[in-house]
Amino acid sequence: MSDEQLDTDKVLSTLQDALQLQAQSILTMTQLAGSLRGLPGTAVKQELRRFVLDELEETYLLVEKHSALGGELTLEVPTITMSRDPQKALNDLIELECAAVAALHAVIEYSGQEPRSEALEHLLEHAIMRKQQQVDFLWHASGRTEPLG
Repeated sequence: MSDEQLDTDKVLSTLQDALQLQAQSILTMTQLAGSLRGLPGTAVKQELRRFVLDELEETYLLVEKHSALGGELTLEVPTITMSRDPQKALNDLIELECAAVAALHAVIEYSGQEPRSEALEHLLEHAIMRKQQQVDFLWHASGRTEPLG
């Protein structure tokens, strides 16, 4: 297969991995938005709710693309365990979001240079950009001082 062609099998496989993390991210943010307490929690909850809505819309588009490429998607519902410590819970979410960004980015390598590839790559880049903005917001909200790597 040429580098110019979309590698359907690799795209489906890596996209499945990314969508699994997306599902975990949606559930984690939903639980966190409903359970954060105190003044810091109150400030973050509204943003988390907005993030969940954005995640759902983007995940729908990625699932649609997976299906259009001939994939049969299977997602496992993960067990979501959250620390009662808001600082730790935010830090755990940041780590999950960083993993999800990396998983979305991994799909691009196999997308090729066809017109349908460009559409997929654009969708992935948009998702990566939006999720990275979420990570930046969460980093600020968490009070972390070390830069994200």
